[in-house]
Amino acid sequence: MSLKLKTILGVAIIEALLLGLLITVTLNYLKSTNYEGLYKRATTTATLFATTTKDAVLSHDLASLEDFTTELMKNPDLVYVRIKSHDGQVFSQAGNKTILNRPFHEDHQVNQVADGVFDVNAEIREGGMLYGVIELGIDTNSLSKQIREVWQWSLSIAIGEMGLVALFSYLLGTYLISGLTRLRYAAYRISKGYTDVSVELKGKDEIAEVSQAFNVMSERLKNVSQSREQYERQLEALNQTLENRIERRTEDLKKTNEQLIHSEKMASIGTLAAGVAHEINNPVGFIMSNIRTLSNYTQTYNEVISRLQQLDEQQSEDGLRQSLHSLKAWLKQKDIEFIREDMEEIIADIHEGNERINHIVSGLKDFSHVDQDKSYKPANLNDAVEKTLRVTENELKYKAETIVSLSEIPLVNCNISQIQQVLLNLIINASHAIKEDGQIEIRSWAGNNRVYISVRDNGCGIDPSLHQKIFDPFFTTKKVGKGTGLGLAISYNIMKEHQGKIKMESKQNEGTCFTLDFPEAAIYAPK
Repeated sequence: MSLKLKTILGVAIIEALLLGLLITVTLNYLKSTNYEGLYKRATTTATLFATTTKDAVLSHDLASLEDFTTELMKNPDLVYVRIKSHDGQVFSQAGNKTILNRPFHEDHQVNQVADGVFDVNAEIREGGMLYGVIELGIDTNSLSKQIREVWQWSLSIAIGEMGLVALFSYLLGTYLISGLTRLRYAAYRISKGYTDVSVELKGKDEIAEVSQAFNVMSERLKNVSQSREQYERQLEALNQTLENRIERRTEDLKKTNEQLIHSEKMASIGTLAAGVAHEINNPVGFIMSNIRTLSNYTQTYNEVISRLQQLDEQQSEDGLRQSLHSLKAWLKQKDIEFIREDMEEIIADIHEGNERINHIVSGLKDFSHVDQDKSYKPANLNDAVEKTLRVTENELKYKAETIVSLSEIPLVNCNISQIQQVLLNLIINASHAIKEDGQIEIRSWAGNNRVYISVRDNGCGIDPSLHQKIFDPFFTTKKVGKGTGLGLAISYNIMKEHQGKIKMESKQNEGTCFTLDFPEAAIYAPK
């Protein structure tokens, strides 16, 4: 809403309120004075008429009463008149028959008249005794009509006056805000980016002073704009340099973070090294022992071949028979049949030991390789649990009973290598928290459009005062040299990158449970 319109409306509203108040007060005064005049006129007429007809009533002169009644009805506003005795006998009456036929009810206030007739009465007394009653009614419609006409004229005058005031307000407002209009246009141009803007000065009033101040401000804005453009060019050059530096630093930080994650993975695998070495040494020792036995058996077979070659060189039949007899006795002595059967078992055992070694080495190789593909792909987290358990089974089987309860769960978009590292950290921490004959329970389940994996142990638990620090980098409750303090911090960041959460519940001397929570956004939804 423009200032001009506000000025016109403001003046019009004030004028309307004042005129409304004036008209209301005037009309109320007019009503009260006219109603009071009508009341006095009615009571005076009734009293005077009672005095005039007193003698005729006392003498029961009905002819005179009729003349008085007829003469009184010549008043234009008189509706009816009636003269009654003290016991209600009508001596004379004239006027509107309909109103004369209805019961008489005296009115006390003119403004409360509902039928358009103001009814009054006056008593005729002599010597303190009541001889008669005068009843008459005066028409109030003419008075109401006059008041309505006054109201209409007053309203017409008020509307005309408001129109004139609005016109003069418009002209005055146009004159007063012409300077403001120039200021507004100049401010609009500045808002659009124009800096070479000034306002023409007219007169010496307050608007001229504001225009002068505006011109000073515009000049300063022009100078500031030029300085700003210069600084922006310099800042843009600095920003470009800074962006390049930040990009390099970010790339370095990514590489450092990847190296840190891989180092933590290697540290975790190093923790498993003793158990892995023991598991590899068992089949290796068994294979070496069987190889020594096979070497002895091979020497025996070589001697058999040598004796067979000697038989082939025998020319005489007696010599051949004697050599065969000697060979049979030697074979019986060496128990060659047992050697043949034992060699088959030894070779089968060597194959089994070799498969065991390949199984362990393959698990470590899969787990320790550097994953160059950082993209997220749909994966079954149950597979990640099983692969991690295959690596850690040598660490766990001598310390704790492992209970695995994997439910059917939907695929999750993730970096499976990173999730395996999180599981490895949690399982190793659980094994370290258990002293002996413990229990580690690993569960997976889905619900409420989320996927969960939990690792629970019945170890020593975590002091409640340390719960807030457990995911802090380099924080560890292990002895010096037993851990980097980065496992849970890295696990926390990995889950955060997967839009998930890692939650911990722990009671001292009862155990700890870590839960991986993957949200609906991470669940793979095939198209």
